Amino acid sequence: MNRNGDSGSAAKVIIAGGGTGGHIFPAIAIANAIKKQAPGTVFLFVGAAGKMEMEKVPQAGYEIVGLTIAGFNRSSLIKNISLPFKLVKSFFQVAGIVKNFKPDAVIGVGGYSSFPVLRYAQSKGIPTFIHESNSFAGKANIMLGKKATRIFTASDGMEKFFPASKIMVSGNPVRQSIISHSITKEQALRYFGLDTTKKTVLSIGGSLGAKNINEAVDKDIDLFAENDLQLIWQTGKPYLSKAIERSKGKSNVYANDFLKEMEYAYTAADMVISRSGAMAVAELCLVKKPVIFVPYPFAAEDHQTANAQSLVNKNAAIMIKDGEALNKLVPAVIELSKNANLQQEMINNIGGLGIANADTIIANEILKTIGK
Repeated sequence: MNRNGDSGSAAKVIIAGGGTGGHIFPAIAIANAIKKQAPGTVFLFVGAAGKMEMEKVPQAGYEIVGLTIAGFNRSSLIKNISLPFKLVKSFFQVAGIVKNFKPDAVIGVGGYSSFPVLRYAQSKGIPTFIHESNSFAGKANIMLGKKATRIFTASDGMEKFFPASKIMVSGNPVRQSIISHSITKEQALRYFGLDTTKKTVLSIGGSLGAKNINEAVDKDIDLFAENDLQLIWQTGKPYLSKAIERSKGKSNVYANDFLKEMEYAYTAADMVISRSGAMAVAELCLVKKPVIFVPYPFAAEDHQTANAQSLVNKNAAIMIKDGEALNKLVPAVIELSKNANLQQEMINNIGGLGIANADTIIANEILKTIGK
């Protein structure tokens, strides 16, 4: 029986949050997994007006409403003047959404639009679920965790942020295209126009690119050919023209601003340079690649450093600070490329941390709790 007292009707679920792909793609994966087990479930996503979820969620076939809300601006305090008004307005919007939709459960995936939705749902006694994708929990999720029904975490050791009895280690939901495909390494390398016999490095800095990773690769780009290595270089739009100019005439380099078919990129790679957002970490654990993380230092609560450190502590990754990348990054890649034993140790250790069915684990628990 659902909380509306009707055992025959389908469950109604609100999924709140967004702002980045790291929040949106897991949210969609969770909805898809619930839908697979309970096809009649009705979903409503709640995001922040003007953010990428307003485009990505409808593309995935789900309805979304946008709140007039903004996060705290760390770089310009003057821009925070309107923040209290936006928060108050968003709470009124949320009250109307919940009253009209009458959800049986509310799931928060992170991002500032999730806070008012879960806080209001908790005040009305509606079961709330949190998915914390990072190794260092955000302040909003810590506050919400006290009254949450269940908290799904990407990794163990999260008792310092949440009540231990509410935690379930589920891992992070990852796009199915990365987990299940039949692409061979040879096909993947040909896709990028690269030599099928050479070791290949994949450099990814998130969808917008990463300035310090790009500058480090740019500075030492000739070292790749000198050490018989190939490079798949995802630059982000701001650096693309420089990268194309820099890689002209270099048959061992493929440069593009965005890699849409990530399953090809991961399959082609022998080693990876990456930021350490939650989604990147989850994907790399599943594709089992030796990785050098360069955490984005300005992420909230410096969670990217915490994510990377969690793997470094298990001998599953190498970490280089963003500020040291220019001089240390490419030499570290070259050194790793020559150490087959270390590569294999990293593959074994990172592979043991991957959870392929995180979305199903989360869906099972939610449906069990709301009685569907």
